[in-house]
Amino acid sequence: MSSLRKNILLTEVAGFIGSHVAEALLRRGERLVIVDILDDFYSPDWKKANLADVGRAGSFEFVAADICDPDQFRKVMARTRPEVIIHLAARAGVRPSIEHPRLHERVNIAGTINLLELCREFGVSKFLFASSSSVYGATKLAGELLCYTYAHLYRIETICLRFFTVYGPRQRPDLAIHKFVGLIEKGKPVPIFGAGSSGRDYTYVDDTVAGVLAALKLDPRGADGKIPFEVFNLGNSNPLN
Repeated sequence: MSSLRKNILLTEVAGFIGSHVAEALLRRGERLVIVDILDDFYSPDWKKANLADVGRAGSFEFVAADICDPDQFRKVMARTRPEVIIHLAARAGVRPSIEHPRLHERVNIAGTINLLELCREFGVSKFLFASSSSVYGATKLAGELLCYTYAHLYRIETICLRFFTVYGPRQRPDLAIHKFVGLIEKGKPVPIFGAGSSGRDYTYVDDTVAGVLAALKLDPRGADGKIPFEVFNLGNSNPLN
């Protein structure tokens, strides 16, 4: 059990990466509040099965709440009083963000502002923001800039973690590896777009979780104590075609 046991609030835990992060935190004996809206981006039954897997790692409190509803989330914060927030909730995918830009802006930008404002209001000491390797030109870049601003204005220790093509058990059904494996198992051809020369920095989910846990221990202020903000890429520096 961690000697630095804290009250941790984790958003979007019924999904792929969040469920693995939750399991790791529970195995360390952390006090965990899980918040998820259980939307229909993919099957809610799939997400409930993920929550059941998490429950086998330890006990936690689950709250169905929307990060885009500040009044609803304020009630969650007032009751649970987290010391750390790990913010994984987001609308994902480059293509969906092009097809539904307003929805992605609402969740990924306005939702993140809501959480940062509540961190300021309730004195949360640390904020971990799940960014993405797709940050360049995407809503996640705006999220990082908001984190930077709040870190400097309100002295909230903030770390942004850019996830690079995470794969492993419970992977979202809309992601490429999940689709490719399904096609291969059925003996069907895997579609190739363009010249087939593009590469991805695939990262196993356990390695991504290890990065999240390491970030919990990190003090981003530095020796001078002036900048409570940092950004890290969580990948293996070995893109594959």
